[in-house]
Amino acid sequence: MIRKARVSDVVVMKQIISSYSKDELMLARSLSEMYENIRDYYVCEINEKVVGCCALHVVWEDLAEILALAVKPECSRKGMGTKLVSACLEDAEDLGMKEVFALTYVPEFFATLGFKIVDKNSLPRKIWSGCLRCPKFPDCNEIAVVKSINS
Repeated sequence: MIRKARVSDVVVMKQIISSYSKDELMLARSLSEMYENIRDYYVCEINEKVVGCCALHVVWEDLAEILALAVKPECSRKGMGTKLVSACLEDAEDLGMKEVFALTYVPEFFATLGFKIVDKNSLPRKIWSGCLRCPKFPDCNEIAVVKSINS
């Protein structure tokens, strides 16, 4: 089941994200950042236990970012990531976004959902505010992907 995240989900969500960030497979998220942006997040539940999360963060009037996509390793490759991203894309459409982007190490996954690889420099400078806080900046090797939303 996919649903909007609750404050009570944050600690588990952080644990799932940390299981990937410790191996530098995704960016770490602080508890404070996750609590502050809880309304951006969706979770996937199995038997009332959170096993995955993803967020849609509005960046500008017509642009949003999908971020913090993570599914417990033992639950991966079962379609949960696809369902989480799809929930974010539906949200983006409801909000009137024209484009959604993600920075990822797994562009193949996003390609299956209709995203196209683009040069990071083609994205608006507004997206770099998050990058400035990243320990990998400016030597990041994440790949930018973009999807147009048909509102």
